[in-house]
Amino acid sequence: MMTPMTLDHDACYRAVSSRDARFDGRIFIGVKTTGIYCRPICPARTPKSQNVVFFATAAAAQEAGFRSCLRCRPECSPDLAIWRGTSNTVSRGLALIADGALDGDDASVEQLATRLGMGERQLRRLFQQHLGASPVTVAQTRRVLFAKQLIAETTMPLAHVALAAGFGSVRRFNAVFQKLYGRPPGKFRRADDVGDSALVLTLPFAPPYDWDAMLGALAARRDATSETIEKGVWRRKVALDGATGTVEVALSDTVQGALRATIRFPVVSALPAIVRRIRRVFDLSADPLAIGKQLSDDPLLAPLVRKRPGLRVPGPWDDVADVSDDSVPYDALDPGSGLRAALARVTGKSTVSVRELRGRAERWRPWRAYATAHLQAAARSARPEAQAAPRPGKRAAAATRLARAR
Repeated sequence: MMTPMTLDHDACYRAVSSRDARFDGRIFIGVKTTGIYCRPICPARTPKSQNVVFFATAAAAQEAGFRSCLRCRPECSPDLAIWRGTSNTVSRGLALIADGALDGDDASVEQLATRLGMGERQLRRLFQQHLGASPVTVAQTRRVLFAKQLIAETTMPLAHVALAAGFGSVRRFNAVFQKLYGRPPGKFRRADDVGDSALVLTLPFAPPYDWDAMLGALAARRDATSETIEKGVWRRKVALDGATGTVEVALSDTVQGALRATIRFPVVSALPAIVRRIRRVFDLSADPLAIGKQLSDDPLLAPLVRKRPGLRVPGPWDDVADVSDDSVPYDALDPGSGLRAALARVTGKSTVSVRELRGRAERWRPWRAYATAHLQAAARSARPEAQAAPRPGKRAAAATRLARAR
């Protein structure tokens, strides 16, 4: 059994032995004696060190022949793979796969490679190097784990689950589950029939998460005709493929480190697109530890990151064109006066030149949008209250003192 990526075995084993939640979604443990792969927080007894191998992604574990654990449910771990690779191409490829680039009978790795501007062989090599799995395995793992979540958490008919998860047919759906788990999909059913047409899903994230800041950012930019925010719940009207519905998102009150999404939409096949949009809007694939570590290399940003370690950047609801080499998801820079003013206020300068702004921003790649968010948040909190409330004149102050004396 080969370890697909270079991981420190002893360090990973210590994380698994202590069930360190900080590593959830960052490593997966394959148990050679059982053929099962787990999350580091799995409640099962920790196997011996010589009996385990570690993987950086669930897809790598599945490609190595392991099947997902039924107790810790790897489909419920934070999806952090998009942030892992040092390869910009791999990040872009993962974003396109998440958008359904390999779904459907006509989709192929060759077409994906063409969209990324390279050959199919080179793309496969990069995926193996950075993720330990092929593009096809990454796509299939996403479908299977999403299907497992739908089966376990909802009462959707299995035929609808197959369609929603992107399987071409129920026969293919059943065959994949039988091959991977040795049992039919129906054996994973957990949810009780509550008689509600709403679909409620748990969408995990890697903590910390500044929920109030996210709602504030969404409120500042929201489309009043489509979105509302009330009592910690974000609601949006959804229109896809000629059908309409609604989405509600809030912090989960039963699962720590997760959002609760309530989806009401009549077209089952649109479910992956809706979930993908929710994950993008709420920045659920972000790795706050990795982002914070790199941004903290800048002495200016280090105290800001410590103050708000869970700050996220809201993404767009609508799909955008294919990302280019210079636009990894959430890698954006606003060169306008707003960011310049924020940087000037935080640094205590009267003004900041465009040259200085771009010079600093280059050091923040690929997390420039997060650096911008931290600077703007710090600039807002740094505004003196005295500027908002002018000091009263001498006569008004004297009148106030006289009234208090009386």
